[in-house]
Amino acid sequence: MNLKNIRKYGNPPFTVACIHGGPGAPGEMAPVAKEISHICGTLEPLQTSASIAEQLHELLTVLKKHGDLPITLIGHSWGAWLSFIFAARYPLLVKKLILIGSGPFEEEYASKIMKTRLSRLNKEEKLKVHALEEALLDPRQDNNVALSQFGKLLSKADSFDPLPSIGEEIEVQPDIFQKVWKEASELRRSGKLLELGKQIQCPVIAIHGDYDPHPYEGIKQPLSQMVEDFRFILLKNCGHTPWMERTARDSFYEVLKKELN
Repeated sequence: MNLKNIRKYGNPPFTVACIHGGPGAPGEMAPVAKEISHICGTLEPLQTSASIAEQLHELLTVLKKHGDLPITLIGHSWGAWLSFIFAARYPLLVKKLILIGSGPFEEEYASKIMKTRLSRLNKEEKLKVHALEEALLDPRQDNNVALSQFGKLLSKADSFDPLPSIGEEIEVQPDIFQKVWKEASELRRSGKLLELGKQIQCPVIAIHGDYDPHPYEGIKQPLSQMVEDFRFILLKNCGHTPWMERTARDSFYEVLKKELN
């Protein structure tokens, strides 16, 4: 991995790494990395591989080269799962694991996500979502455009009171999204994702918004039974991306920084 796939914030030692979601949404955690770099050196790895095994290898490579091990991993959405898998695979390399807006760890909770999202959209937006879902399955379509539009609609449904977007526009990577998500969803369906929790040796903290369509019960209940040292923090009036929420942003950073001190 070269430096264009890793961003550094603050001064060394780099004791924290922010792991983005998507899969295939590099750069989305830049605001978080910048904010916490005031208290600790922070890495922002950008995933480039289209399989879970390759993304784990990428992360291992960058953390060994640039990180102060054992390191604290902060993962958002898919990045929460990737960080969870990494901490299970390499338990001695992770000091603390912070999961933000994680997807549920059991299949029974997953079916509620899209239902909740659609309930927050108007009729025209619902039709658009269904059309984009079909477009994403069609190899003849421009998936870059379809995935970008799809993401914007879901982001609206995922947010309680969003702040205006500032900074860089995230360039979505549809090939990575489709291939990695297919693997990841199967990992959850089989129960193997949750089972990995038994191998994690560090403290695990889940931070979740009460308005996030990913039901918090699907994180809190399974992990409290599977992970030895687990805590759950629910943020009020907060959607899937806490640092972009007008009401919850300050309380989110207060909680996060407290965990890093």
